[in-house]
Amino acid sequence: MKTLVLTASMLMTGMIPIMAVAQTQHAHIASPEHYSVLLENENVLVLKMTLKPGQRDNIHRHNAETVYFEKGGKAEISTDGKIMPLDIPDGYVMWHDAWAHQVSNVGDTTITAIIVEQKNASEQESFRR
Repeated sequence: MKTLVLTASMLMTGMIPIMAVAQTQHAHIASPEHYSVLLENENVLVLKMTLKPGQRDNIHRHNAETVYFEKGGKAEISTDGKIMPLDIPDGYVMWHDAWAHQVSNVGDTTITAIIVEQKNASEQESFRR
């Protein structure tokens, strides 16, 4: 247990890169209070993310994804010890290759997004079983 606490604390302070964590969970598992599953089949995982002002999700990963921000806002994305400030407009669409990160809502509006994540080959295989 001490190892897990130490690892989480080191991640939060940027002492070890997020991508170095091999067992990072998918967003809806790591932060079920912020991500709900809208659809899951053998090809895609579709999530809805909701982050109220001041909220932050837990470190998580996504496969290659397309994200549609229904409602944007001011956010910070932490990845590999770096923090990227973002001012996301309503209706913004982005694509990103597989990655691990943490999202913080640093604005005063609720951010909502629809995430369409491609399943990788091993996930497609386990879905068929």
